Amino acid sequence: QVQLVESGGGLVQAGGSMRLACAASGRTNSGYDIAWFRQTPGKEREFVAGIKWSGSGDRTFYADSVKGRFIMSRDNAKDTVYLQMTSLKPEDTAVYSCAAGRFVMVLNTASSYHNWGQGTQVTVSS
Repeated sequence: QVQLVESGGGLVQAGGSMRLACAASGRTNSGYDIAWFRQTPGKEREFVAGIKWSGSGDRTFYADSVKGRFIMSRDNAKDTVYLQMTSLKPEDTAVYSCAAGRFVMVLNTASSYHNWGQGTQVTVSS
């Protein structure tokens, strides 16, 4: 079982930047796919970005809504992944959660993951 803890959320003005971190309790740098999802009240979790593990090099994927604005990265030495968010918009307001799983079938589907963090609130004011 992998435990995930997010940090870095808060309030930011539109156009600003924020970096989220997700620290894992165990070694997740081999075989583990990790993703960021976000959720607003009354809506399902939405895929934001994910890293697909590969022995030949990780591959990173983004939702169209954040492509070009968000960058996800992984620091294997710290067992931590980051989500650097720039040019933030009010519609980016949500609870952001990280998720991890070994060799998940579908990277951008929440049901693929069994390990979730508690989430961190990101609020973008207009």
